[in-house]
Order: sequence, then C-alpha cells, then structure tokens
Amino acid sequence: MGSTNIFEGRLDLSASDKRIMVLLVDDQPMVAEAVRRKLAGLQDIDLHYCADGTQAIKQANRIKPSVILQDLVLPSIDGLALVRLYRANPGTADTPIIVLSSEEDPAVKSSAFSLGANDYLVKLPDKIELIARIRYHSRAYTNRIQRDEAFSALRESQRQLMEANLELQRLTSEDSLTGLKNRRYFDEFIEEEWDRAARDRSPLSLLLIDIDDFKLYNDTNGHLAGDGILRRVAERLRENARRPADCVARFGGEEFGVILPSTSLAGVQILAEEYRRSVEDLHFLRDPSHGEDYLTVSVGGATMVPQRGESFLFLVNAADKLLYRAKTAGKNRVFTREHDLAANRLSAL
Repeated sequence: MGSTNIFEGRLDLSASDKRIMVLLVDDQPMVAEAVRRKLAGLQDIDLHYCADGTQAIKQANRIKPSVILQDLVLPSIDGLALVRLYRANPGTADTPIIVLSSEEDPAVKSSAFSLGANDYLVKLPDKIELIARIRYHSRAYTNRIQRDEAFSALRESQRQLMEANLELQRLTSEDSLTGLKNRRYFDEFIEEEWDRAARDRSPLSLLLIDIDDFKLYNDTNGHLAGDGILRRVAERLRENARRPADCVARFGGEEFGVILPSTSLAGVQILAEEYRRSVEDLHFLRDPSHGEDYLTVSVGGATMVPQRGESFLFLVNAADKLLYRAKTAGKNRVFTREHDLAANRLSAL
C-alpha cells in the first residue's frame, strides 16, 4: 500500500503558517483511520499516511514533517531499524519521532530512545494525549528551526559586517593609486612603533624614498604615465619588504616611507641600497623619446632608539634631512645615519 494524503495541504514552518505536518508510518489501515479520527477537525494539523516502511524516508523527504508517528512492527522493515535510518537521513535527522508500540516493553523502549526516538506511546493513546504530544514535539522542532535560522542569519549578518568593516578599514588605510598604505596609516603605525620601541629600548628605523626628477618625467610623458610609474615603483617597494612587521607606505606625492621596527643602522644601510637598486633595475627611461638615462630614487634612512616623551617626528625629520642630502649630492644614492636623541645630534658611523 502506498502513501496517502489524508488531509489536504502541506506544512509551512514560516511564522505566517503554524500548521503541523504529521507523517504516520503504519501498515495497518485501521490504525491510520483511528489516528485520522482523533485528529479530525483540527485545522492546525495536516496528516499524511505511509503504509510501506521502505517508502517512509522518501515520503518524509518530500513532505518534510514536523512530527513522525512510527509503528515499531512493520512487515517490510524493522521499526527500530527505520528509526536509525531517519537519524542517518539529513532531511529527518532532527525530526521528532514518536514511536507507537503495541506494548509497554522497557527493553524496546530503551532501544527506541537510544536510536533517536523522542517519545514512546502505546497505541493508541487517547485523543487528548496524542494531540498534546504531537503539538509539543512539533512546536519544539519548529522553534529549534526558527532559532537555528535566526542564529544563522545573525552569523551571516556578523560576517557581512566584519567584511564591510575590514573593507572600510582597508579603504581608509590604503592609498588608492598605489595600493600601499596611505599617510594616515603611516602616521598611526609609526607612532605605535615609536611608543613600543621606547618601552623596549629597541631601535626604530625609517627610510624615506623619493623618485628623482619625477616632475620632469610627469611634464614630459603626461600624468597617466606618471601614475603608472608611481604604481610600478610602489609594487617594487612592496616586493622588497622582507618582514610582515615592516610598513611600506606612500608618504606623499612621489615620496614613499618604509618603517622598520627593531632594525639597526647596519640593517637600514643594506635595505636602503636594496630598495634603491630595485627601482633602478626597472629601467624606466626618464625621456623615452630621447633614450636618456633611467629613473632612479634617492633614499634617506635614519635610526633611533626612542625616548619616552619624545615624538616620532624626530625620526621623520632626521630621515627627511638625509633624503635632502642624497638629492643634493647627485641623486640615485643613499644617505643613512643614526640619530642620538639624548645628544640631539646626528653622528656618522
């Protein structure tokens, strides 16, 4: 005997439809009729009947019941085995199962609950008890679904909010042309590292890197070509950043800054030369139409052990002065020094 829809309609678990979808699995039509009579006239309960236990899973997947009434004695499949199949099936893994048994057998009852049954009734219970059990288990199941959906929606909302915040943080800290960190981020980062280095009594170093004769290149080749140069130089600087702790930023115009925490002057001298050479190796002609020499950068690098109460601007000004010296000395070169805050002087190594 196949499955029969005793009442018309289907269960909708949305807030606007509170009907209860019940699937009765029993090979005895007389039991099905008795259950139908007990539930007759109840507008909130929609009963479906399946006489063949081997079709129960398929029927349940189709109608999505909120309660399953399951006979334990079936000719086609063991009732307890079917309970196990419900729990292994994704569509019914959490569906409440009310086992219907012909007797109150503690061993059978224990097996049913251990396999995943939610309730155990000796058939047939009186009308009031049957309806109360169905409504209780269906309401608990529906509430759990709605709670899970709410939690899922909340988690998705939190995920989207986190992504939006990360994107906002990226946009507010990133230079739109080069993709490097912007000046605002640079100032925040160097101030934090300055305070940390002051606490640790560790060196903090800074490179200021400026593209030589960039204005001439811009005037000769146009602003779009100039933007292309800025992006390519930024990419090369980013590629040469060795440590995640280092910060490469666009300082302003054609000038870039590299903040190097816990880096001594010896390390600064090596890194500054690597940055200078990496840009020179790009072989960008200053004037492509005349085949003149390549675009280069000048680098000023300073190292300090910060003191409490002093400003990171000391380090920025020291690096800026050394950059100016590199420019006036002929460009395409590196000047680095260690700055002694205590003596308020620059001392050459």
